[in-house]
Amino acid sequence: MKFVVLGAGAWGTAFAIHLVRARHAVTLVPRRAEHAAAIAAARENADYLPGMRLPPSIAIDADLKSAAADADVALLACPAQALRETCERLRRARSAAKGPRLVLSLAKGLELGTHLRPSEVIAEVLGETAAGSLTGPTNALGVARGDPSAMVLAVTAADGGAEKVQAEISGPTLRIYTSEDLAGVEFGGCLKNIYAIAAGCCDGLRLGDNTKAALLTRALAEMVRVGVALGAQRETFYGLSGFGDLVATCYGGWSRNREFGHRIGEGHTAAALLANRKTVVEGFKTTEAFAELCEGRGIDAPILREVRAILCEGKKPAAALAALMTRELKPEVPGNAAR
Repeated sequence: MKFVVLGAGAWGTAFAIHLVRARHAVTLVPRRAEHAAAIAAARENADYLPGMRLPPSIAIDADLKSAAADADVALLACPAQALRETCERLRRARSAAKGPRLVLSLAKGLELGTHLRPSEVIAEVLGETAAGSLTGPTNALGVARGDPSAMVLAVTAADGGAEKVQAEISGPTLRIYTSEDLAGVEFGGCLKNIYAIAAGCCDGLRLGDNTKAALLTRALAEMVRVGVALGAQRETFYGLSGFGDLVATCYGGWSRNREFGHRIGEGHTAAALLANRKTVVEGFKTTEAFAELCEGRGIDAPILREVRAILCEGKKPAAALAALMTRELKPEVPGNAAR
């Protein structure tokens, strides 16, 4: 099977390495020609995944038209807010008679303004092409090194070829599961980044394990409540794209969102941390998009609301925590509903 990976950040590069390890033909497409030239010359992505040698069989090509011409699957390894523009590039480049037949997002965020999930953006731009998401509790370096990992794959259509792609991508170092709940898979990946920022704030405030454990427990309950209210299946959030990714991102030392929250907890402002930053903190803009979505639908999400206040209104993390701790008292699980 032939894959084309659009985006040569850490995650796109790591996944290209994995796909070659699984004996597939892979073309990695950096956005900039000079970046493509640098990677091809050094056989290393020094900017985003330093220290990992790229196998000789990975093709590096900034010409998307030639790279996508006969690909079976396209993987979009770009930030959520750049997904629409990336899809537009793919739409212009691909041949109507040829692939890719399936386009998968590796992004974890909602689009600002439209509040669309990644697969919805792909479908809106690329029309009838089967779309989906590949997500889970993984970090780029671990996948590139071949650390045993697991992810979940969900696609828009029953005939999207999920089982075939599942079999092709899976191997001794990466196990792929499938899900029929595409909305839940994507919502979980979006929400965990928001809660990772909150977890990082706890770390920055040096509040200890009691606080962080309580936060993550209530964050999972909120994730379930929000996701179900938006049409997802409850069980999905107890899987890899929900609980699994939540734990990994809130505790992983590699997590950009957790580290971002940590620095905010120490007293830095979001604006200062984001200025001139090379890598993207997906949870920042996704917090705003999700907060707007929940407000529009009348969905109560107090942790999400407080994270938004910290990021967008300058509220102090300690004050946000106090607001959460002094909310009206209630049962942990009233009736059969997770709250």
